[in-house]
Amino acid sequence: MPAVNRAELLFALLVGILQGVLEWLPISSQGNLSIVTTAVGGVDPVVALDLALFVQVGTVFSAAAYYREDIADVLSNAPGWRPKAAFDSENADVTYLVLASLVTGVVGIPLYLTLRDAVAGLAGGVFIAVVGGLLVATGLLQRAADSMGFVGKETPTLLDTLLVGAFQGLTILPGVSRSGTTVSVLLLRGYEGPASLRLSFLLAIPAGIGAAALVVVSGGGLPGISPLAAGVALASSAIVGYLTIDALMRFVERVPFWAVCVSLGMLAVVGGLLVAVA
Repeated sequence: MPAVNRAELLFALLVGILQGVLEWLPISSQGNLSIVTTAVGGVDPVVALDLALFVQVGTVFSAAAYYREDIADVLSNAPGWRPKAAFDSENADVTYLVLASLVTGVVGIPLYLTLRDAVAGLAGGVFIAVVGGLLVATGLLQRAADSMGFVGKETPTLLDTLLVGAFQGLTILPGVSRSGTTVSVLLLRGYEGPASLRLSFLLAIPAGIGAAALVVVSGGGLPGISPLAAGVALASSAIVGYLTIDALMRFVERVPFWAVCVSLGMLAVVGGLLVAVA
């Protein structure tokens, strides 16, 4: 029986913890994990990108556990889905998750296969900062809307679904925040904070599974780590991810979301500028 590589397991634990914390913040878990794994673990940059995509499966379990009731509702409504009523209240989530995921694949897979090695860290950092600025602006707009009694949307429409799916496809590139981008799109489309987070995090489930499958299939196996280390990374990211998503949602319930949005946006601006000048 081969000896356990403790250094590899500790590295996998670090990767999992970072993924669990960063997944829900608008600062690109993939980009930041790629930097850490390259700098700390001495991992080849291409392998680091693949590992960052693969370990998202851990936070897929986190989101699935947190939104288990929503997922149960989606599954229960799926057999009664009909095209003519695709965006009716009881079918809208099913349509949103399936169609947005398909659009994400159409946009994201070609980008992953053709452009991932050519993406510069500077471009990623600038994009993060832009997303952060967008979050700050939408937070301030939401504050103004709240003062006027604006009631946000709850049910996704066809245009919302297509836009979120397309923009999520772009986030397969390193340095582009999935949560920050999708939440920004939903906020700009008129959804309130909790609804935006819910729709973004639910969509992270098929997106994370698809990204990990793409990495394994295109690379012919796990991205540079042993099965045991992969298990450690996924388990730690799932546990930490569940705790952090729960903490974020509890915080959102207690604090006006426009303030959360502005705070996360400023964090993304600072993080993006740091990546850009590094």
